[in-house]
Parts: sequence; structure tokens; C-alpha cells
Amino acid sequence: MKNLFILFFLFISVFSIAQRSNRNPLENVVITFNENITEVSTNQNGELLINVSPGDTIKFKANGFVRYSDFGARRDGKTDDIDAIAATHAFADQQELLVKADEGATYYISGKSRTAVIQTDTDFGTAAFIIDDTEVQNRSSFVFLVNSSLQPFKPEGITSLRKNQEKIDISLPGTCLISITDSHVKRYIRFGPNQNNGSSQTDIFIVDKNGNVDMDSPIIWDFGQITNITALPIDEKPLIITGGHFTTIANRAESKYTYYTRGIAIRRSNVIVNGLEHRISGEGDHGAPYNGILNIGDCAYVTVRNTILTGHFTYQTIGSAGVSVPMGSYDLTLNRALNVSFINCKQTNDINDNRYWGILGSNYCKNLVYDSCTFSRFDAHMGVANATIRNSTLGHQGINAIGCGTFTVENSTVCGRTFIDLRSDYGSTWQGDFIIKNCVFIPSNGRKTSASLIGGSNSGQHDFGYTCYMPERITIENLHIDDSNHPEDYHGPAIFANINPELTNEFYQEKFPYVTTREVFLRNITTSSGLTLRVSDNPYMFKGVKVITE
Repeated sequence: MKNLFILFFLFISVFSIAQRSNRNPLENVVITFNENITEVSTNQNGELLINVSPGDTIKFKANGFVRYSDFGARRDGKTDDIDAIAATHAFADQQELLVKADEGATYYISGKSRTAVIQTDTDFGTAAFIIDDTEVQNRSSFVFLVNSSLQPFKPEGITSLRKNQEKIDISLPGTCLISITDSHVKRYIRFGPNQNNGSSQTDIFIVDKNGNVDMDSPIIWDFGQITNITALPIDEKPLIITGGHFTTIANRAESKYTYYTRGIAIRRSNVIVNGLEHRISGEGDHGAPYNGILNIGDCAYVTVRNTILTGHFTYQTIGSAGVSVPMGSYDLTLNRALNVSFINCKQTNDINDNRYWGILGSNYCKNLVYDSCTFSRFDAHMGVANATIRNSTLGHQGINAIGCGTFTVENSTVCGRTFIDLRSDYGSTWQGDFIIKNCVFIPSNGRKTSASLIGGSNSGQHDFGYTCYMPERITIENLHIDDSNHPEDYHGPAIFANINPELTNEFYQEKFPYVTTREVFLRNITTSSGLTLRVSDNPYMFKGVKVITE
């Protein structure tokens, strides 16, 4: 009788959970607990129908985990296993169980529009996952979505915010990630072949239950009005994803900006990814670009460790200005993400092979870290607030960024055209400081070039939606510049590239003035050429810079 009562209570509880989960369109599943065998099917509406037998339910809960084979995965690398994979996670999410891939299995994932929602720890182990993108129903459909069971909500009563505001008059159920937008203000009005009319002013920051803003990720804009605000509760317990050997069979779509997001999306805060591997096969002479096997957004405190990734081929298309442009295609994408670290990660292909696009693209991020990584690029498109690169090697696309706060590079080797390139399409702006310590710079990976440390371009004639700055202070200590391969007319490496070749006298008028650096501190700078580090090929533009050499 006691066992019957427990079983009855179990049926009631899991049925009520099933009803709630069925309202989530991302899962699109219905779970039942009938006396029949455990099986997975779909109905005419594409819903995933999962029945779990009472005996299996008790067994799975006693084990504390489920495997994909428990829900019918064939694991032969040929039969489509995406429904079984999604069903396994749906049940595990309800019962708060660990998910384990079957050791040594190979799971084939077709182009079917089905997303497996991960809300519990997942061990992909030594299993292989083949993601076939040759025929995809929905290129925007994630294969896996890591999200929280905590529901986002819209806080009431907040109509405006100030830059660097430390406290908000709000009471929250716990620490939350706040995302805000003012659609009446446009920032990042892009210049160049991919020109556009800008994006709505956006910010994302962390607030505790008493309304205190985490000043490690401060509010970076004034918001006179707020057209949208969302609070995303931050999970206290980390969700851990381990292992997995993923291979993407590349799409063969037309080469245009129709991005494929057929990877693992992380939309939950406090996540650790450890030991994942991703490779790419089947790339030809054309294809649409990718938005990352790891697509991290609207979250905070994400750490990716011991992970191996792969750069995508670069394809050409016609940009918004009507000229041919290379398309960015990424294995890592970050949007509105805070406190994200990549530790001991690398990529499978040569980081200096320019056939492959840079590994990372990011927007609206704060506090990004590379530590002990070997990647082709670090990149911040529409701004990063604070970034750190340490103990790492950056390849042919080097370091590209705009933003604010402190950008620190230490104990690293950079092989880009410049040591740090301030993206010209967004005004080559950095409002804050650069700190470079104990580094090696190999301009253009040793190809013949004139070396400069800080690159960019800003004519002062384009409105980017904000005042553009060069770093106010630049500190460079213990830097070696390998400029042994240089042109005959080379006069030595420059701190600044010729960022505005037309600004050579007082008669040049900037419609939108570019604020140049105030101070540069230099200590122990050496060069392979034996030539001294100088300010710039454009001494007039940087005449106000104070260079202090120790």
C-alpha cells in the first residue's frame, strides 16, 4: 500500500509538471505516464509525444540519470536521433536528472526543426554528434538550448537610468540580469561596406535583490527613457556540460547573410562547459555563415574550459553598400553576455590561415576573458566593457575591439596586422585604458609590413551615434616587436597607425571630433629591427599625446 501511495503521488506530481512544460513553445513536448512501454513519437503538429512507463520512471529516478538510448536513440550515426535526444532532456528537466550520452555512441542529428532543451547537468562524454546542415528546415533552430527554469519578468516602475548609477529603486526576488533598451536612441551606426542605421541603445547589467548594481559591470549609457526592460533571474547552482565530440556537416546554401544557428545556445547564467570538441566537414566553394557552435547570450557567469573549436571558411557576398565583402562566420558568438571566460581553449585549424574567419564575434558584452587560449581572433563588434587576454596566442585577425573600461593583454603573443585594432566600422572608439604587459607582437605573422601597435580609422566625418575616443591612457611594459621583415623605407614601429591621413593641419575640420589619447607609458620596449618605437606616421594628429618612457 505504501508503494502504491508513492507511485500515485509520483504520477500526480509529474503530470502537473508535464502540463507546465507543455506551455513552453521551445520544448513543444507532451509527456505522459501510462502503463505502456516507454516510447517517443510525434503528432501531426510536430509535437514530441513522450510516454514513460511507471517502472522506467522509478528506475530512472533511482539511478539519478537518463541516457539517450533510454528514449530510443539508435546511436548508429545514420538514423536521426534528435527526437530521442530532445525527449531525454525533456524528461530529465522535469525530474531534475542528469543526462548521460551513451559511451562511444554516434548520434546523427538531421536538419529537422527540433531543439533539445537542457536544464540539468549533461555529460556528453566520449559520444560523437553529427549535425547535418545540408538540408535544414529552420536555420535558426538551435540543436541544444541551455536555459533556466526561472522565468524572466518585467520589473515595474523603472522609467530612466543614469550611466554608472549604483542603485535602482527596485526589489527583486534574487540577483537578476537586467536587459534594457531605448529604441528612440541609435548607437553603433555602422560605417563602410556593411553600413547601417544603427541599433537601439542597449545595456545589460547585474542587480541584487535590493537594487544594488554590480559595478564590475556598470550601466554604460544614460537612459532618459526605457522602451523595454527584462529581468532574468540568475541561477545560484552551476549547470555543467561535459565532453562531446561534435561535427558539423556544413550547409551548402547561397553565400549571403542568412546565418545558421545550429549549435548549442546558452541562455542561462552560471554555466560551465568543459571538454567539448567541434569540427567542421563538407565546406565547399560557397555556403551561408554560422553563428557559433556555442552561442552565448542574455546570461552571465559562463566558463568554457578545455574546449577545441574550428574556424569556418570565409565566403564573399554583397554588403549593404553594394560592394563585395567577406562574411563573418563564427564558432563562438556572444550577445548581451557578462563575465564570460574561455580557459585553455584552442582551435583545430591554423590560427594564421586567412582562409578561415576569426573564431569569435561579440556584441553588448562585459568582462570577457581569454586565458591560455590559442585562437585566430578576439573581436568585439558593438562594444565590450572590460576585457582581458592573458597567456594566449592570437592569430591572423588578432585583437579587434571597440568599447570602454580597461582592456588588458598580458603574457600573450599577437600575430595580427596591429597589436590591437580599433574597429573602424564603429568609429575606432575605446573610452578607457589599454594595458599591455609581457607580450610579443609579430606584425602580420611575419609578413613584410610596417608595424604599428594601435590601428583604426576615423575621418571625423561620420556620426556613429556616440563620441569616439582613443584610449585615454595606454601602458606598455616588456613588449617585444618582431619587425625583422619590414619594407626598405621602414622607420621603425609606431604606437599609432595613421588613423586619419587627412588630419595633418589645423584647417581640417572634424564634424564629429575624435578624442585622441592623453598619455602613453612605455617601459622596456624592444624590437627585432633595432629601431625605436615612435608615435605615428601622422605626428600632427597625435601631437598632444604625452609619451612617458622609463
